[in-house]
Amino acid sequence: MHLSTLAAAQPNKAAVIIGADGSATTFAELDERSRRLAQALAARGLRAGDHLAILVENRAAFLEAAWAAQRSGLYYTPVNWHLSAAEAVYIVGDCEARALVASNTLSSLAAEVAAVSRLDVKLAVGGPMPGFEDYEAVLTEASPDPVPDEREGAYMFYSSGTTGRPKGIKPKLSGAPFGTGLTIDAMLPLLYGFGPDSVYLCTGPLYHAAPLGWSLGTQRNGGSVVIMDRFDAESALALIERHRVTHAQFVPTMFVRMLKLPEDVRGRYDLSSLQAVVHAAAPCPIPVKEAMIEWLGPIVNEYYSGSEGNCFFAIDSPTWLAHKGSVGKATMGTVHILDEDGRDLPPGEVGTVWMEGTVQFEYHNDAEKTAGAFNDRGWSTLGDLGHVDGDGYLYLSDRRADLILSGGVNIYPQEVEEALALHPAVADVAVIGVDDEEMGQRVMAVVQVEPPAEAGPALEEELIAYCRERIAHFKCPRSIDFGDVPRLPSGKVLRREVRDRYASARAASVTWTSRLTTRTVN
Repeated sequence: MHLSTLAAAQPNKAAVIIGADGSATTFAELDERSRRLAQALAARGLRAGDHLAILVENRAAFLEAAWAAQRSGLYYTPVNWHLSAAEAVYIVGDCEARALVASNTLSSLAAEVAAVSRLDVKLAVGGPMPGFEDYEAVLTEASPDPVPDEREGAYMFYSSGTTGRPKGIKPKLSGAPFGTGLTIDAMLPLLYGFGPDSVYLCTGPLYHAAPLGWSLGTQRNGGSVVIMDRFDAESALALIERHRVTHAQFVPTMFVRMLKLPEDVRGRYDLSSLQAVVHAAAPCPIPVKEAMIEWLGPIVNEYYSGSEGNCFFAIDSPTWLAHKGSVGKATMGTVHILDEDGRDLPPGEVGTVWMEGTVQFEYHNDAEKTAGAFNDRGWSTLGDLGHVDGDGYLYLSDRRADLILSGGVNIYPQEVEEALALHPAVADVAVIGVDDEEMGQRVMAVVQVEPPAEAGPALEEELIAYCRERIAHFKCPRSIDFGDVPRLPSGKVLRREVRDRYASARAASVTWTSRLTTRTVN
C-alpha cells in the first residue's frame, strides 16, 4: 500500500482520470509529484502533526496534495469551496492550518481565506494568484526524494453543519510508517473486492469524506480513479462504459436522477463492467433501491457510517431484499438502541443509536460537543435515531432534531420523503414540521418539481393523494410548497435551512420567496 511501491510496479497505469476531458495522471507522476510537494512543505517548516488545508475542485492536484500530507504525517482538511467566505475562513482558522493549497479558479475565496488566516505557506494551483507561490514552480524546484521517516498522516473532515457550525472531527495520528494504510484501505478489498484491476467512479466532491477516502483507498489498492467534476446522470453512465468502471459510489438523489432518464437513454450504455455499486450519506427510499437492483442486478451495496469513524454498517443486495430498509449489521463494535434515559430498548423500538467498543474521537476545539457524543459507559453516538430487528439489522429513522411531533405522535420525515420520491413530477423533496396551533406541529413537504410549470394546486392534491396511498394518512403532508430543496453535495438535505425559511409559518399559510403555492389539506 506504499504509493512508491505501486508506482514502481505500474508506473504508466492511470491513477487519476478526469472524466470531463479524459486526461490522466499516472501512478509514477502521482508518486513523484506528491513526494515533491511533501518536500516543499517540509522545506517551508511543516512537520508531522501540522495541518494543511486544501481548497481545490475535483482535479488531480487535490489528490497530489492529499498524498503529500498523507506521506508526511500531516493532518489535512479539505475545504468545501461552495461555502461562504466566512465559513471557509472559520474552518481554515479552526483547524489551525499552516499551509493552504488553493485553485486559482477559486481565487476570490482563497484570497479572503488567506487574508485573515495564519498561514505560513500558500500555493496556487492552475495559475498565479497574488500572495501565493506558484504550485508548479514549487514542485519543479523541490527534491523528488521522499521526506525522511515517512509517516501516515490523516484527513480531518468538518461536520456538514446541518445542525449548527461545522466542527472538525480530529482522529489520532497513528505514527505508523507510510504504507501501513488506513482502516478504509483494508476494508475496500475485504467488503467490496477492490484491487489492482478496480476502476472507481468518484461522483461526488473530494472535499467530502467518502469521495476522498474511497479515491485514496482505490489507489492504495492499485486501482484507478475516474473523477467527475460534477454529477450528471447520463454522463455517469457514459463514463462507466468508456472506462470500464468496476466500482461506483452514489447518493440516493443520484439514483433517482438516473432512474428518471428515459428508458432508451439508460439502455444505450454498457454497464456490464460494474461489480459493485455503493450508496450512503442519506436514506434511500425503498422503491428507489428496488428499482436500482432490478436495473443493475444484485450488486447494489449500502453502508452507514460517519466521518467520526465510530461505526460502519454494511449490507449487500440479497441481504437487503430480505431486510428491506435496513442499513445492515455492524462490522465493528456493538450497536445499542437507547431511550432518553439511557436504557436499552428491545428490537423494533426506536431510540438513539449508540456504539460500544469502537474508536474514540473528538470534535476539535469543542469539548462540550465531544462530551455529548459519549455516554457514561464510553459508548458514542452520531445522534441518529433507529431500531434493530430481531436479527440485529439496523434501520435508521431520522436525526432527533428532524423528528416531527404532531398531536403527541412521532412522525419521521424520511418515511414521508420516501413515499413521495418516485412520483414522476418529483425531482426532490424535503419534509419538515411547521407550527400548528392545534397539533403542535403539522407535516409539510417542500417539493422540487420537474418541469417547474407543473407546480400548482392540482399537483399538490395529486401528491398528497399519492402519499396517502402509501403510508398512513396522519403522516402525510397537510400542505405542499413548491421550490428548490437545499442539499449538501454529499446528498444530505439541509432540513435546518428549510425549517429556518419557514420559521414564521402559521397554521394555514407559509411565506417563502420561492413559494408558488401553499394550501392546507385536511
